[in-house]
Amino acid sequence: MNVLVTGGAGYIGSHTCLALLRAGHEVSVVDNLSNSSAEALRRVAGLSGGREATLHRVDLLDRASVDRVLAGGTFDAVIHFAALKAVGESVGQPLRYYRNNLEGTFNLLEAMDRCGLRRLVFSSSATVYGVPESVPLIESARLQATNPYGRTKLYTEEILRDLCTAEPRWDITLLRYFNPVGADPSGRIGEDPAGIPNNLVPYIARVAVGRLPHLTVFGKDWPTRDGTGVRDYIHVADLAEGHVAALDPVRQAPGLRVYNLGTGTGYSVLEIVSAFERASGRRVPVQFGPPRPGDVAECYADVSLAERELGWKAQLGLDRMMEDAWRWQSLNPDGYGGAVRDSR
Repeated sequence: MNVLVTGGAGYIGSHTCLALLRAGHEVSVVDNLSNSSAEALRRVAGLSGGREATLHRVDLLDRASVDRVLAGGTFDAVIHFAALKAVGESVGQPLRYYRNNLEGTFNLLEAMDRCGLRRLVFSSSATVYGVPESVPLIESARLQATNPYGRTKLYTEEILRDLCTAEPRWDITLLRYFNPVGADPSGRIGEDPAGIPNNLVPYIARVAVGRLPHLTVFGKDWPTRDGTGVRDYIHVADLAEGHVAALDPVRQAPGLRVYNLGTGTGYSVLEIVSAFERASGRRVPVQFGPPRPGDVAECYADVSLAERELGWKAQLGLDRMMEDAWRWQSLNPDGYGGAVRDSR
């Protein structure tokens, strides 16, 4: 297949591009490089035996440029990652998040429709579940996003659901990720957030290499096995393979489908810290702070539907996640280093 990947130079996007290329697909990328690097795609080409993903440096808010990319290609499907994604930042800048994540999606969908391309895999998130009523979370659980970032994902899901109802020719898969971690085992590509990381494992990694002084754990009295919050972490390579499975032509059919992508196992914050210390041989100093508003004790997935319908199941466990995360961090202490990163 010829696949267009929006946000394909980012963390999950670059790993998915690599998985697609290794599976024999042709890949083009739309990315404005605002929180990613073209260096990631150069390294993907090296890891895929010289097969390259064509990069279009385009912002999805630029409607005319999006139209040109779609009209100029013969794409079979689109995987849509491109979005702003920091929960805390979204609380302080809600208008920026709504405009970027929703308007960018509108421009993409309209451009797809104009050229008759109606197969889409959407990068959604477990944040659409909000505070879980029970765990493990199944796809039919109540949706109740609690922050602007989560609501942009939830609203996009509703828009896509309405689109499939109005235009039955659309073939749309929603993939709700839990907590992607790790990196390609080569250590050549990985998570390289701009500024202070918002996610747990890259924050721990920067503490381990001395770039940050300690990890603050929010809450130590949760009703969990060690008092810290429990989450479902999934290796980014497994997550990437989930996208390849979602594009399997055998499963192509009109309509909308929803799948959780996780491991189905919850790990506590302190278990993640211990696993990273084992992988790195480094101590990670921890301080405890008060729980954050909206945090929950436990959140992990029921992934049986993806296994049953996509034939996909996460293969890599916690120790492998941390080993690969540490390999990436230790080989790339400054991320993609001298590669140019835009600041917007």
